[in-house]
Amino acid sequence: MIAHIEKVATSYSATYERHLKHPVEDVWTYLTDNEKLPKWFSELRIDELREGGVIKFDIGNGTFEEMEILDLEMQSVLEYTWGEDVVRFELSHEPNGCLLVFKEKINTITAHTPRDLAGWHVCLDVIQALMDGRTIERSEEWKIWYEKYVKEIEKVTQQ
Repeated sequence: MIAHIEKVATSYSATYERHLKHPVEDVWTYLTDNEKLPKWFSELRIDELREGGVIKFDIGNGTFEEMEILDLEMQSVLEYTWGEDVVRFELSHEPNGCLLVFKEKINTITAHTPRDLAGWHVCLDVIQALMDGRTIERSEEWKIWYEKYVKEIEKVTQQ
């Protein structure tokens, strides 16, 4: 399901929802455990899992961008800086698993925004697939979603 993108005051927000047939505790490990994190986002590593702690993004040239954890409620909320933006994962129990809500607060729409949105979309799908014992062809999926997010961004910015 495509993210809901909207203008909020002077910025934008993108909200994704995934209903997963897995308990909150298991999904949480994919978001916070350095053994599972690289399976869906190989550049991320959590250094300090605490409010004010650090998540590192491997730029790939031997340097790392440090992102600050802004909000943390174990098994429930993980929010951190993402460049000039903020990303937030929220987990809540459902009768047959859990609801994963991912939000990105986007300060400025750029030419790169649809790329990021498609990337997050595929990352969330990969988490779900991994937990279900499936695999996803990431690059092919990304191309499909990138085109859709280009159109979504056009709609939102023309309002």
